[in-house]
Parts: sequence; structure tokens; C-alpha cells
Amino acid sequence: MSIENPLWGAPRIHGELFKLGFEIAQSSVAKYMIKRNGPPSQGWRTFLRNHAPDIAAMDLFVVPTIGFDLLYAFVIVRLDRRDLVWINVTTNPTAEWIAQQLTEAFPWEDAPQYMIRDRDGVYGAVVTRRLRAMGIRDKPVAPASPWQNGFAERLIGSIRRECVDHMLVLSVAHLRRILKRYAAYYNELRTHRSLNKDSPIHRAIQHLGNIVSVPVLGGLHHQYCRI
Repeated sequence: MSIENPLWGAPRIHGELFKLGFEIAQSSVAKYMIKRNGPPSQGWRTFLRNHAPDIAAMDLFVVPTIGFDLLYAFVIVRLDRRDLVWINVTTNPTAEWIAQQLTEAFPWEDAPQYMIRDRDGVYGAVVTRRLRAMGIRDKPVAPASPWQNGFAERLIGSIRRECVDHMLVLSVAHLRRILKRYAAYYNELRTHRSLNKDSPIHRAIQHLGNIVSVPVLGGLHHQYCRI
């Protein structure tokens, strides 16, 4: 008989053996336990894989205007279906503004369990209190580890490559309109390899009708559909 569980230590295994009628010292259990090669708890990648349906990530990125002003875009993405939950723009990102975005992004009954973020100082006490009030556990990444927020970083890279790098931004309102249109394209039309070539909001396969092309974002992208 063997009792194997990578989450159990010698005291737990000794307790199980005791309840099964085996009289053995805990020191003997520890002596013959298989030594772990990895860390005692799950790593970051394992955490993301196990809890993806309950995790969202947020981040900020900078977009310059035609007049060389700097605008800040804020995004929230859910990890399970890669859906872009929220996107908005401001000239001055504050903790109060971000806390308000969180409130608007999630209905109280639909909030994720975990929120991944970097360690930017803009995520102050106001943000952490709002997360706690919404029942969301704050999960800041390790220092100098942007890969731990890779879903948000990849989304921002897609927004840059596929949208804002090809446009001249005039103002906050102009950038907000552009990003809202891109978000609709990203969620409803754009296929993802990680989703088996589906879009975050399921896109049905069409078999009948003539294929037409509908321009998106002024022709920067196109929607292909059958009518």
C-alpha cells in the first residue's frame, strides 16, 4: 500500500496511517517519504492553469496623440476566454479612477475571484480596498516579472500592432471610440489560436450564403461572413 499526495507532508500522512490502524512513528514516515523536486506549493503557471476561469488581469498602457500628449488606456481581460472585459482612456490615471473602472467593469455577481496586476504605484490603497469589497483577491506579480501578467501584456501588444500603431490619435474621445470598436472586433470576430480558432464570444461556423467583406476600423480589419 502507498499513500501518495504531493500536497501532504509527514504529519498528514502519519495521521492517515494512524486512522488505518498502522502504528508507526512520524519520523519513520518522514524518512521514507519521496523528496519533492519542485517547490512545496503550486507555481505561478500552475495557478493560472488551474484557476483560469476565475482570474482576470488588468494593466495600463500609454498612447501618444498627434499633439504629443500622453493618454493612458486601461484594460481588463479574463483569462479563460481571453475576452476583453473593459477598456477606457484617461489623461491622468489615479487610484480613484481605476477603482471606478473596476466597479463599472464587473457586476457584483460576476466578479472574478482573482485579479492579476503589476506593481505600479497607481494601484494604491483605494484600488485594493475596492477589490476586497467586491470579493476579489488581489494578486500582484513579482517584481520585474511582466511575464506573470502575460495575458494582459499580450492583449496590449495585439492592440498596438493591430490598431493604435496604425492611427493618428486626436484626443481622449477619439482614442476611446477607436478602442471601443477594436474591443468589439476583438471579442466578437477575431479568432484566437488558444481558443481553437474561435473568438472570445463564440462565433458560429457559417456554411451557407455568399461571402461578403465588411470593413472594420475604417478598413484596417475586415469581417468575413455569409449572407
